[in-house]
Amino acid sequence: MPEVELATLGGGCFWCLEAVYEQMTGIAGVESGYSGGHVEAPTYEAVCGATTGHAEVVQVRFQPDQLTYREVLEVFFGIHDPTTKDRQGNDTGPQYRSAIFTHDQSQEATARAVVVELTEERVFDDPIVTEIVAFEKFWPAGDYHRQYFQRNPAQPYCMMVVGPKVAKFRQRFAHRLV
Repeated sequence: MPEVELATLGGGCFWCLEAVYEQMTGIAGVESGYSGGHVEAPTYEAVCGATTGHAEVVQVRFQPDQLTYREVLEVFFGIHDPTTKDRQGNDTGPQYRSAIFTHDQSQEATARAVVVELTEERVFDDPIVTEIVAFEKFWPAGDYHRQYFQRNPAQPYCMMVVGPKVAKFRQRFAHRLV
């Protein structure tokens, strides 16, 4: 079995991130959940209440012989707005913050280097506010959230928000498609 590493990323609604990473080559699995808060075993409703401290995240299992952590982050920064605090589009609250939960010092160094490079290259008009913090715990979301976009493509949120992000990914990162 090939080696697998973890990336834990928050970039707004986890349905969007999951839908993108599921389509990437080198990805062994994606799971939606919560990280970064102080409440044990949070529910979706509690996280949406913005009192748990948790962000909606995806935990991405990737094969480093096919896809580097830097490449995982390049897609991450390419599919969400890392310049808005506690917000992605109309989704507002700390659960929608841009965050990278690093699993080791190498991931932290890579994440910080990518932010510096994007800032120096002026890729975004506004400063990047993505939190880079050490990973502590991942709480899986309920089964209802797994492969949400695949199962509900005609749902209005999926049509208005998730679908366009997936289309943007497919166009911009076509070389990364399975």
